[in-house]
Parts: sequence; structure tokens; C-alpha cells
Amino acid sequence: MTTTPLRVGLIGTGRISDLHAIEYLRNPDARIVALCDRDTAQARAKAAAWGVPEVAVDDDIDAFLARPDLDLVEILLPHHLHLPVALKAMAAGKIISLQKPMCLNLDEADQLVAAAEAHDRPVKIFENFIFYPPVMKARALIDDGAIGTPLSIRIKSNPARSATAWDVPAAANAWRQEKGHAGGGPLVFDDGHHKFALAWHFMGNPSEVHAFIGDCEGPGGIRFDAQSMVSFRFPGNRVGNLEIVYSPEMELMTQHYAQDDRVEITGTAGVIFINGGHGRLGAAPPVTLYRDGALTTYDVPSGWEHSFIQSTRHYINALKTGGAPVLTAAEGRQVLRFALAAEQSAREGRTIRLDG
Repeated sequence: MTTTPLRVGLIGTGRISDLHAIEYLRNPDARIVALCDRDTAQARAKAAAWGVPEVAVDDDIDAFLARPDLDLVEILLPHHLHLPVALKAMAAGKIISLQKPMCLNLDEADQLVAAAEAHDRPVKIFENFIFYPPVMKARALIDDGAIGTPLSIRIKSNPARSATAWDVPAAANAWRQEKGHAGGGPLVFDDGHHKFALAWHFMGNPSEVHAFIGDCEGPGGIRFDAQSMVSFRFPGNRVGNLEIVYSPEMELMTQHYAQDDRVEITGTAGVIFINGGHGRLGAAPPVTLYRDGALTTYDVPSGWEHSFIQSTRHYINALKTGGAPVLTAAEGRQVLRFALAAEQSAREGRTIRLDG
């Protein structure tokens, strides 16, 4: 349990920091007091755009973490920096929110889990898709028995093009093309982490994973790990899959990444459809339930930014009440193991068993 308002610092002020900052700027129980980035001009520009031009700006992580007026650090860095910076933040006695994926591999994850469990302050692996309002509504319906027992989950991820999407800087794409920096491909491993988290959230840990991962050219000559299909089996004769299809000539509606996301969860008594994520195809209802021959639609906030708002709000509330963050480091390892199994399966051409 912590006192408020939490004094928050962000390490990394790239494009995604705008979404991470929203709830800290609005919530009376938190305030942003410092930013850290090698590009201090960019960090100052972010502070001005967020309406907090008085915040401290530093380009040195060690000096930043040594600040006594800093309670919580949000780590928004390329994946290969997650472990070393998180360990430094723990050594400095900070509360931590670490962007997904937590690490590059399970050896690193084991180090981080051990350190987090020994740390006397909370550590959260930041995952936002499970806090996307349509996902939260679907989970509430399932918990209320709306579809009976969930038997399968189908996740469709459809990158395309969009005249209204983010302009992704070349540098942000460049490090994601380097396996030593990213850990895996941009669609199956990086963005796929969100989708594996959804499967884990609704169905639990898989027992088997099998993947076919393709390769194609994306915008600006970058490589996409598509077209791809990942299938998984869960204990209790339950199944799921993640399908990733890049459609370079298809236009999407989005303010963020040019990508549509859809989820279908089938149970013993009904089906739930979640329409949208980063972007969307048309104006389908965010959530639709099929049960007893009838369709029921639910209108909940569906902008992708709401997933960041809700994830951060949950953490602030957990820190106030002494509750556990979502994801914990141990839970983050479970999702990472899921994603790495897909990469390994495609690389080795075999099913990876995770129940041993």
C-alpha cells in the first residue's frame, strides 16, 4: 500500500508514451514529475504537449533513478533493455511498470521474476489488451456464465494500411527488425504478446503450441512475420488459434497502428465476438453475444487508448489498496513462454509441449 499522489517518472518518451501518460495526467492519485530520454528535446516537447512543462528531464538513467522524489518508474524502452533497466530500478527502490514483453527469453525472465519477488515494492508487467473495455466486458459476460464454459478462442490480427494511422518513426521500426533487440518478429512476438495475453486471460496456460510463421515485405521495406498461424491446445480439450494476415492494399480506420483485431470465444452455450483493437473494419459493435438464438450487442468505449487508461488505473488502485498488479512478473513470464513457444515451433517445425 502506498501514499498518494504517486510521483511518476517515464523512461522513454517515444510515441507510445503518449498513451501511457494519459491516466497519470488525469488521476488525482498520481502525477508525472520526471522524464528520461537520450533525446532531451523530445522529452521536453512531450512534457509541454502533456501540459506539465515543469517536470524534470534527464538523459542519464542512473541519475534519473537516484531521484528521491520518484516513486514509480514506467519503463518504455526497446526489449533488450528491459531486464537491465528493471534491475537498476529495483536496486533504486522504485515501484515498477515494465512494458511488455518483460524480457527476450526465459533465462532473463527467471532473473526478473526472482528479483521482483525479492523486491519490497510492486512490479507490474504492463499489458493493456486485457484492459481494453470490450475485452473487459467479454470477460465479465463469461464470468457471469453467458456462454457457458469457454471451449475455444480465435484471434485474428490484420495489419493493413491507413491514411489516419500513426506515422511510425524509422528508428522505432529499425530496432524491431533486430532479433537481438526485439526478441522475435514484430507481429507474432512483439504485437503477438497482446494476443497471447488475451488467450491466456480467457483460457489459461496452453499445453501445446504449433506455429507457421511467414515472411513478407511491409511498408518502407521492413519485414513482417506474416502470413502466420499459431494454434494452441489447453487442458480440458479446449483449443485456440492466432491468425496474422498482412493486407497491404486494405484501408483501415485507426488513430494508432494500422491493424484490425478481432476475437471470437465459443463456449458450451454461446459465442462472444470482440470487434476492434488497434483499429477496426467498419462500425461493428465492440462486443456481440450470441446466446439462445439471439444476438445482443454492447456499446462500450472502443478506442485503443482506453486499454492504456484502464491498465494504468488498475495499477494505481492496486498500489493504493495493496492489491496485486496485472500482470505480475510471474504472469508476465507465462505469457512470454507462450510467445516464445510459437517462435520455437516455427523455427523447429514441430509442436512445442508446455505441460511438462
